[in-house]
Amino acid sequence: MDIVFLGTPDFAVPSLKALVENGYNVKAVFTQPDRPKGRGNKVQFSPVKEYAIENNIPIYQPDKIRLPQNAQILKDLKPDLMITCAFGQILSKENLDTAPLGCINVHGSLLPKYRGSSPIQWAIINGEKVTGITTMYTDIGVDCGDIIHQNILEIGENETAGELFDRLSLLGAQTLLETLKLLENGNIKRTKQDEQNATHFPMLDKKMAGIDFNKTSQEIKNLVRGLNPWPVAWAKCGEDIIKIYSVSVLNEKTNKIPGTVLCADSKNGLKVATNDGVISIDLLQFSGKKTMEAKTYFVGNKLKADFLVNE
Repeated sequence: MDIVFLGTPDFAVPSLKALVENGYNVKAVFTQPDRPKGRGNKVQFSPVKEYAIENNIPIYQPDKIRLPQNAQILKDLKPDLMITCAFGQILSKENLDTAPLGCINVHGSLLPKYRGSSPIQWAIINGEKVTGITTMYTDIGVDCGDIIHQNILEIGENETAGELFDRLSLLGAQTLLETLKLLENGNIKRTKQDEQNATHFPMLDKKMAGIDFNKTSQEIKNLVRGLNPWPVAWAKCGEDIIKIYSVSVLNEKTNKIPGTVLCADSKNGLKVATNDGVISIDLLQFSGKKTMEAKTYFVGNKLKADFLVNE
């Protein structure tokens, strides 16, 4: 079986690796173009490209795979099957009609819930207890094709998006291999997605990462977990921006206005009033400082304001 794999970030690498290590013929990889990244603005390869280079797999990096000249490159490869995993581009009908066995997508949620580009983060932000991996036939639209196979994964109480991302990427590889076995044995069953239960959340950005202390303590904790490691939750303290990586929900009550700093010292750390109680901000980063525990920061520093806000 000749396969063309389309993917870009770390999440896709275990699935590509599983194909290679299990003897599937990956004829080529399509991944996003190299882009500048980080403070140095240096051009970096995608993780999928790096793996493909290490394993001598031909690489294509079209700006838009839908363009006729790029669609033709895909056709010329004559794949039996296409597999997408966090590729980052929407395929055209011409693209999808290229492979006789179709195009299978590996998606990081239990579809039809959490369609779109940030399903792992939004599942945590919304307080979900379980998530999983879905393999599906890619169709025109966003994550709306027929479901093939699903595996469920419990979300840890304190698990961050980064930690869940890593676990789901490995489950994605396992689910993909199970899906290919179903395909090879002729046991694939296509299940239409229930559009009434479909959910789709927006892309993450830094603006939505500002903490609204009028939310409940658990909602704030979920936001912080879901935005770690990117774009990272934040709050303003006077003129300072504090990046917040970890919080705990405390069994304490207060009648203070949400956002009020209740304490900020090396013994008790940083405690802040919320809509329904108190949170402890455990791991943080002030502008120009390293990421550190709040108690450590306040050994030699003081807070410059009595309130934390998100604007």
